[in-house]
Amino acid sequence: MNFQRTFSRTLATAAGAAPQIPITLHGIDGRYATALYSAAARKSSLETVETELKRIKGAIDKNPSLQAFLETPIADRAAKREGVRQILGSGKYSELVTNFFDVLAENGRLDQTSKVIASFDSLMTAHRGEVTVVVTSAKELDAKSLSRVRDSLQKSALIQKGQKLIVSNKVDSAILGGLIVEIGDKTIDFSVSSKVAKLDRLLKESI
Repeated sequence: MNFQRTFSRTLATAAGAAPQIPITLHGIDGRYATALYSAAARKSSLETVETELKRIKGAIDKNPSLQAFLETPIADRAAKREGVRQILGSGKYSELVTNFFDVLAENGRLDQTSKVIASFDSLMTAHRGEVTVVVTSAKELDAKSLSRVRDSLQKSALIQKGQKLIVSNKVDSAILGGLIVEIGDKTIDFSVSSKVAKLDRLLKESI
């Protein structure tokens, strides 16, 4: 894969020592996002790039035609590359982001755009020392209950000193009761449905 070489050549003006990458990401989207993060860190433009990627993500979400253009394979890469240049050129995006998408188009990876943006967001979350927590419950939790969950997790061994928890609540009546807590790539299942399933397995094994 010639991405690293191509992107490095395109962004040759990005000087400075190699920045520390907060987390290791895998897959095509992870490699592209990490390369963009590294280039943005070198130019002290992480927040600028993050803001511009959110603008692009918002435009994709609102425009099905744009999403189809990016995600549908087109034999003529040159046409797709020119289309991306026109889209970004009209939005006053930074040279860094414009060049990055130019490389995505050149390498036929525009279909990875949404995944790359999500991966870059994960890098920025880790960079700020934030930990995303999703609490799933059968009914919506009030602010006091979410606060209690946050305080309990903050004191646990799962959270390192200095990390900030970003807690959100997701409602899923299928869990019947209790909670499912997702912390980064870890899941803690306190749901009633999981206990019922465990009991069901035990009963079947005893027969």
